[in-house]
Amino acid sequence: MNDPGRTVRPVTDITDYHAHVYYDEGTSKAAAQQLRAAIVAAGFEVALGRWHDDPVGPHPVGSFQIAFAASDFASLVPWLALNHGQNAVLIHPNTDDPVADHSDHALWLGRQLELDIPLLKRLLAKFRASEKDDTA
Repeated sequence: MNDPGRTVRPVTDITDYHAHVYYDEGTSKAAAQQLRAAIVAAGFEVALGRWHDDPVGPHPVGSFQIAFAASDFASLVPWLALNHGQNAVLIHPNTDDPVADHSDHALWLGRQLELDIPLLKRLLAKFRASEKDDTA
C-alpha cells in the first residue's frame, strides 16, 4: 500500500464475487458457450447470469456473469485462469463500493477491456437517488 491515507479493509468486506465472461467480434459467443458448459460440467456451485449480446452497464461488449461465493474463489479462479480460452474475463469482489470493485479491486484473465466506469458512477448515483426517494 503506497497510499498512507488509505484504510486497510478486511476481506470480510467481500460478500461474494462476480466473473464476467466477454465475447465480441474478436471472441465468438460459441467460445463463451463452451466455457459456460465446461463450468457446469466441472460442477462448480455458481449462479450463471443471462446472455447479454450487447453492452450492458459498464461492460463494453457481450457477456455473461458468473456469481460465486467468496469461499469458492480459490477453486474457481484458478480453474478459469487455465480454461478461459480466448475469452477475456473480469473477476471482481462485491463490497459496498461497486465502482472500486469494477476498477481498483478487479482482476483480469486474458486481455483487459476498458469498462465504462463513468457510466457505472452515473447509474449508481441514479440508483442511490431513487433509494432516497423511496424512503422519504
